[in-house]
Amino acid sequence: MSLWVIFTLAAAAMQTVRFMLQKQLKGAGLSTGGATFSRFLFAAPIALTLAVLVLLGTGDQLPAIGSRFLAFVALGGIAQIVATFLTVALFSLRNFAVGVAFTKTETVQVALFSAVILGEAVSPAGWLAIGIGFAGVILLSRGLEPGAKLVGRPVLYGLLAGGLFSLSAIGYRGATLELMPLPFFTRALVALAAATFLQTILMSAWLTWREPGELARVLTRWRRTVLVGITGMLGSLGWFAAFALQNAAYVRALGQAEIVFTMIASVLVFRERLLTREMAGIALVVLSVLMIVLSFA
Repeated sequence: MSLWVIFTLAAAAMQTVRFMLQKQLKGAGLSTGGATFSRFLFAAPIALTLAVLVLLGTGDQLPAIGSRFLAFVALGGIAQIVATFLTVALFSLRNFAVGVAFTKTETVQVALFSAVILGEAVSPAGWLAIGIGFAGVILLSRGLEPGAKLVGRPVLYGLLAGGLFSLSAIGYRGATLELMPLPFFTRALVALAAATFLQTILMSAWLTWREPGELARVLTRWRRTVLVGITGMLGSLGWFAAFALQNAAYVRALGQAEIVFTMIASVLVFRERLLTREMAGIALVVLSVLMIVLSFA
C-alpha cells in the first residue's frame, strides 16, 4: 500500500478522535472559538519542536524560504480558519442541513483548483471515484427539513466553506512542494509548523477582539485541551505528509473515509443506529476509497 494512502487514512482516523474530544470540550465551558483554538494553541509548539529536531537530527538544510511558500501557507491556514467558522455558522441557520451537504463539494472543488493552481489534473478514473464518494457523502448527510430551499445563505455558506477547505488543501500541498528537495516527511513537518503558528497568531488576535477572557479559559483547561492539540497535530501531520506525496484531490477524496470512521464511532461509542440510507452512503464511500487505493496499487 502506498505511503500516502496510509498517512491519509491515519489522518482521517485521528481527526475523528479529535472531533470527539472537541465535542466534549463544549461541555467544559469553552466556546466554539475556544474549542477550535485549543487545536492550534498546543499543536503549533509541538509541530515546531518536531520540525527543529528532525532538521537537526538529519542535518538537512532548509531551502530558501520564498514568497511562494509563505503565500501557500497563508492560503492554507486562513482558508481553513474561515471555512471552519462558516461551517459553524451554518448550525445557527434554519435548514442548515442543506448547507452542510454543500460543504461536501470540497472534493470536487479541490480537484478543479488543483488543476488550475498547481497544474495537477485528475484522471477520468479519479473523477469517477470522486463522484461515487461524493454521492455517498450526500447520502450520509441529513435530509432536507420541511420547506428547505436550495437557495439562500445555507447554500452560499456551504459552497464557500467547501471551496475554502479545498483551497486550504491546495495551499498545504503547494507549501510542501516549495520545500523540495527535502524528504517528504521533513517538508510536511516544516509546512505544518508554519501553518499552525500562523493560525495560532490569527486565532489569538480574533479571540482577544471578539471573545475577551476565552484565551484564559482555554489555558486554565489545558489538561483537557492539550489532548485536542496533540490529536489535531497528529492528524494534520498525516494530511501534510500525504499532501507532500500526492495530488491534493486524491488525498481529500480518500480522506472521505473519515465520515465512515465517524459513523462507526457513533454506533460503537454513542450507541446510535444507522439508517438504510446511511449504510448505502457508507458503501459508496468505501467503494470510492477502494477505487482510489487500487488505482495506485
